[in-house]
Amino acid sequence: MSENVKRKSNTKMVPFPSRAIVPERDLGKRPVLECSHLGIDFGGLRAVDDFNLTIGKTEIAGLIGPNGAGKTTVFNLLTKVYQPTSGTIMVNGKDTAGMNTVQANRLGLARTFQNIRLFNQMTVEDNVRIGLHNQISYGMFSGVLRLPPYWIGEKKQHEKAMDLLSIFHMEDLANEKAGSLPYGAQRRLEIVRALATNPSLLLLDEPAAGMNPKETEELMENIIKIRDQFQIAIMLIEHDMNLVMGICEGICVLNFGKVIAKGTADEIQQNPEVIEAYLGRQREDEE
Repeated sequence: MSENVKRKSNTKMVPFPSRAIVPERDLGKRPVLECSHLGIDFGGLRAVDDFNLTIGKTEIAGLIGPNGAGKTTVFNLLTKVYQPTSGTIMVNGKDTAGMNTVQANRLGLARTFQNIRLFNQMTVEDNVRIGLHNQISYGMFSGVLRLPPYWIGEKKQHEKAMDLLSIFHMEDLANEKAGSLPYGAQRRLEIVRALATNPSLLLLDEPAAGMNPKETEELMENIIKIRDQFQIAIMLIEHDMNLVMGICEGICVLNFGKVIAKGTADEIQQNPEVIEAYLGRQREDEE
C-alpha cells in the first residue's frame, strides 16, 4: 500500500451532534447522508432493520458484512430502487420520501453495481455522455436543427467526458466499444459514468471485484483522488479488507440486516462482534 493511501486513512473522526462520527474537516457542514431507523420487509422477512448512518460531506465510508447481510439492499434503498418500509433518508438535508431513482440521482446520489451495467455496444465516451444527460445546455429545437447552441453544447459534453475519462487514464479508449474493454477497465468506466451525473455521494458496490492487487491499489488511490478533486462523499461495499481498512474513514458493519458496529478502521478491527461475524470468518476461510 502506498504512503499516500496510508496517510489518507488516518483521518481523525470526531463526534457529530447526532451522536454519529464524521471526519473532523466536515464539522460545521451538513452531512451528505442521514439515515434514521431505515428498514424494509420482503414478505415476512425483515431484510434491513433499524439502519442508522450519518456520512460527512467529504467522507470515504465503508459498508461491510458477510454475504447476505443486506449491504446491496441498503444501496437499493438509498437510490430508491426499493422504497423503505420504515425510516427516513435525508440527502443534503432533503427527505427522499416518495422519490424515484431519477429524482434521487438529481438530488446527488449515484452508484455502480455488483454486476457491471454498461451499454456494451456503445463507445466508452458515449457511456460517459449518458451520465452527462442532465447537464445538456441546448434545447430540443437547437438539437433538431443543429443550430450553433447544439454544436457548442456537444463540444462541452465531449470535453467533459474526456476530462472524466482522464481520471483513470482512459482517454485513448474513448472510441472503443465498452463491451470490448477488459473487466477492470469496465469497472473503472462504470465509476466514471456515475461521476458524470455530478453526485454529492458516490456509492460503489464492490468496485475492486475481479481486480488484481496492482489494480486494487490504483483504485484506492483514485477513490481518494476523486474525493479530493470533486469534494464529494464516497461509500463503498467491499470484501477486500485491505482496501476498506486502508481508505475508509468511517465503517458500518451489517449482519442479518442489522448494524452491529460503527467506527473507525481501528475500532472495527478490534470489535469482537465484528471479528466473529465477518473478519473472523474470513480468517478461518483462509486457513
